[in-house]
Amino acid sequence: MTPFDPVAEFDRQVRTLTGLGYPKLSGLTDDRFTALLEPLRATVPAATAGADRDPEAGRVPFVLVVTRELAPIEETMPRTALRGGGRPGFVDRSFEPGALERFVATPETNLPDQWAYLLIGVERGEEFCGVVPRDAMATIAERGRSLLTIEEGIALLTQFPELLVKNRCFSLGGSRSGDRRVPALWISQKAPKLGWCWEGNPHTWLGMASAAGRRTGDAAA
Repeated sequence: MTPFDPVAEFDRQVRTLTGLGYPKLSGLTDDRFTALLEPLRATVPAATAGADRDPEAGRVPFVLVVTRELAPIEETMPRTALRGGGRPGFVDRSFEPGALERFVATPETNLPDQWAYLLIGVERGEEFCGVVPRDAMATIAERGRSLLTIEEGIALLTQFPELLVKNRCFSLGGSRSGDRRVPALWISQKAPKLGWCWEGNPHTWLGMASAAGRRTGDAAA
């Protein structure tokens, strides 16, 4: 097995975003987009030291996240797909007009004030399949881990499409809109779908994703 090279993985993730048209989506040239992400490169080795890398089991050391201020959710979700390609991802119609704008990061996520950052120590959270989302979120908080936002979930799916599989889908409790809805990513019509479920309703096929933390170009968040 080839040893994990975090810097090579960082470069792969940058190439993936560039290949999907993120620079144009962000209103930047390829060079300016790459330059925006470059300060994160130096933080990767330390941020991922000792991290578990097993995408098939739902664990990855880090994911490069571009925020909605740079790349809108409505544009990034269609750039996702299941492993092997196929139909593009989509936002479910259950999000009424203007709803996505109201699903913002909770104060507990303590998001960096940056356009791009690293999400580290990511877990898909299938251990929470069948658990009431409200209870899963409480358990994750007790462990000192952080719930994923919608943008982070899309970033995870973009870079690691093999994580979204039947009966191993995941909620994104780090984005809320002030009501009982919890956004989630699952499979519908043979494509990734961004939808939501009630915080009190468990689903056997829906876990709760989390991360160890977030890191910018010069500090942990």
